[in-house]
Amino acid sequence: MCIFCFSFRGEDVRAAADGAIFDSNGKPFNLRDLTHGRITILSFIYTRCAAMKACPYAAGVLNQLHLLSIDDPTLAKNMRLVSMSFDPGYDTPQRLAAYSEKFLEEKSGCEWRFATAKSTAELESILAAYDQAVDKRANASDPQGPLYHILRVFLIDREGRIRNIYSSGTLDPRLVVADVKTLLLEEARLSKQ
Repeated sequence: MCIFCFSFRGEDVRAAADGAIFDSNGKPFNLRDLTHGRITILSFIYTRCAAMKACPYAAGVLNQLHLLSIDDPTLAKNMRLVSMSFDPGYDTPQRLAAYSEKFLEEKSGCEWRFATAKSTAELESILAAYDQAVDKRANASDPQGPLYHILRVFLIDREGRIRNIYSSGTLDPRLVVADVKTLLLEEARLSKQ
């Protein structure tokens, strides 16, 4: 177990993209509202995904992060989780609300938002900005799922800059927490200058 390891050296990857989205209550807002102000872990998912090292894995890791934040006031105050569906035709706000209930039995801890776009057309610019490819071809690892994709989870600092991108091989809650704490240390150091 790596207690003090981190997976990035502090460089910005690029600015986090914006776009019009809806949360699981059907409330419209901008993605930028969720990628600024707190350290954000943004995961692109779809609720019908059955590929074990993709959406279910990402949701499980985000759930572990949420549970860890319940006992860690620093994480609860400074971290936000966002699960963004790239299947707006199926993942309506109502379906996202039902899906989120599996994970949000405990209301304390860090904020965790579930969101989607109004349509696939509106979602395309968001996905392109994050280099999140989604294809409707058959997916051998998820024969029931209609979408083929590669797992990408983004670590975004308070200023809306992507600082790291995790894949199924690097997404581990201990590593993400270490990276969040590294960003918090960086913020503290910069505030003293």
